[in-house]
Amino acid sequence: MKSIRFERDGKVGHIVLANPPYNRLDLRFAQCLREAVHDAGESDIRVLVIRAEGPNFSLGGEVREWPGKDLNWFRTFVAEINSSYRAIEALRVPTVAVVQGLAFGGGFELALSCDFVVAATDTVFRCVEVTTAMLPIAGAIQRLVERVGRGRASRFAMLGEAIPGAIAADLGIATHVAEPDALGRVAAELIARLANGPTLSYAATRTLLKTWSSGGVNGADATMLDICMGLFNTEDATRGFVNTARAFDADEEPADMLFFGK
Repeated sequence: MKSIRFERDGKVGHIVLANPPYNRLDLRFAQCLREAVHDAGESDIRVLVIRAEGPNFSLGGEVREWPGKDLNWFRTFVAEINSSYRAIEALRVPTVAVVQGLAFGGGFELALSCDFVVAATDTVFRCVEVTTAMLPIAGAIQRLVERVGRGRASRFAMLGEAIPGAIAADLGIATHVAEPDALGRVAAELIARLANGPTLSYAATRTLLKTWSSGGVNGADATMLDICMGLFNTEDATRGFVNTARAFDADEEPADMLFFGK
């Protein structure tokens, strides 16, 4: 039985963590995640959702499998997980993590690999690696720095302090926060908006953000036109310009549109 599976519902793909109640990152996790991300990348979905079955998103690494293993085994295991997380970031569609319960360690890092994080107010995010004399090794530190700044990233990584979902949006970790009974609705509204949005524009935005992450403002400025100008002749942009022009002629605000992703 797979601990992670890929499934789709029309334009929306789902990577489902399916080893409740803790959805720990065990040996099966690395292989199943790799396969699920591969399936997502080969599909024609327009948004990818990462969600979990059970009360918790993921409590991170299955440490009980590690004692007795050698360094080369551990390095390979972590490298494979990192490869899958980076493959999620490399997709051309928006990605959304829907997080409930606990998101610890590698589970927290998995959520941070997504563009959008929708969290319940009672969700708890935590870098727990310091409790084993380690540190986050699947990207949390550098991604927290981007979202919350160096000081807070140091605090969360070195002290392992819990981060309540209720304040995750204020910190910049979550993009959307909802009461537990509204989490599904809030996530569904965001997912539907992305699935019906200008997919090619989203892809260009993700590319520009990744360029900024590696090259700063100067790097993004240097590549912005090359990344974005191809959108001008797309069907979505052509229809969007006409819609906005008509609204301007009528002295109205442009109405929302349904885009086709081409």
